Amino acid sequence: MVRDITIEDFDYSLPESQIPLHPLPARDECKLLVFSPGGRIYHRVFKELPDLLPPGALLVCNDTKVINARLAFHKDSGAAIELFLLEPSSPSDYALNFQSREVCRWKCLVGNSKKWKEGEIRAIVKPINGCDEIIIKARRIETLADGASVIEFRWDKDDYTFGQILEIAGRIPIPPYLNRESEESDLIDYQTVYARVKGSVAAPTAGLHFTPRLFDSISAHAVPIMKVTLHVGAGTFRPVKSSSIGEHEMHAEPFNVTRSLLNSLIEWKRRGRPVVAVGTTTVRTLESLPYIGRNILQGVGNYAKVEQWQPYASEDFDTLEALKAILAKMDEDHLDSISASTSIMIAPGFKWRIVDCIVTNFHQPKSTLLLLVASFIGEDKWRPMYEEALREGYRFLSYGDACLLVK
Repeated sequence: MVRDITIEDFDYSLPESQIPLHPLPARDECKLLVFSPGGRIYHRVFKELPDLLPPGALLVCNDTKVINARLAFHKDSGAAIELFLLEPSSPSDYALNFQSREVCRWKCLVGNSKKWKEGEIRAIVKPINGCDEIIIKARRIETLADGASVIEFRWDKDDYTFGQILEIAGRIPIPPYLNRESEESDLIDYQTVYARVKGSVAAPTAGLHFTPRLFDSISAHAVPIMKVTLHVGAGTFRPVKSSSIGEHEMHAEPFNVTRSLLNSLIEWKRRGRPVVAVGTTTVRTLESLPYIGRNILQGVGNYAKVEQWQPYASEDFDTLEALKAILAKMDEDHLDSISASTSIMIAPGFKWRIVDCIVTNFHQPKSTLLLLVASFIGEDKWRPMYEEALREGYRFLSYGDACLLVK
């Protein structure tokens, strides 16, 4: 049973020397390992991707944008407190929250929390092109069961939105395993070139390899390029600490998909054409959609959340009918896009319904992302692939190299 999978079986030795602290100067010059359907492995360069995509493919990317989610504050005593923004609380809608003036609330992780029992903390910042300082105050409204807190932010200049406040005062949240502070270069390096919708606290790193010239080449190969939006949460860094994955709680992540994408997915799956997902966040979005449709067909809410184990508990159903059910509901509600959330766990035993190829990076040992890869290419094939990548000097994790997995 999937919940009994032992995470120790997905451990491997990753030398620090193969975890780069910065990306290559040219994003699309990184190495690309190609895992073919027969299990054969080829070594290429990422800029060759357009020639390697299967005929008739549809490419889907995640256009979320990483926010400057780390904010440094001080108590009057001088104690430093860092707030790491996780998700908006009030307003709960990302766009509305970023447009807030004077006050808003966020769910946050609190660094050095023991030094902050009560009262306000503050930060004073000055816009690059501004004259007056901005005083930002924060107070803890509630401590949540998962260890996070609801924090209320107030600032004294109502001509600045909270989105602008983050641009001025925040730092980009590079992964903790890089073991360094964020740098000016990360503001560009840790964003995809197609990042558009603010909300993530971690980058969809498979997309970091794409460049405008590469997209031009992909389009020249008659491969349509479409977008989803899934805001990546801090849970992407959470290791699986339990011995079996059934005891690991997946984080929920909000996503948005358009009518246009749903129509394309239906057309591609009906014709048996391949769907290529750029990154595990895109995978999670696309593979959650049939269960959103299943919820609608069963009368379970509208565009309800996909629960962690739902794919393994559902009776078999027709994927196309489920996707069509979403479109029918959108017609009824006069919507051109839908928003939902997913806590889906993709591990060996998962039934793949949408994705035929994955562009992704090399993932951490004992991670849920490694479980996803093993589910896609085979539980007995991920380790030989990773071992070859290590032997061949591939660079791992966020700023590392990539692989193209073909089912």
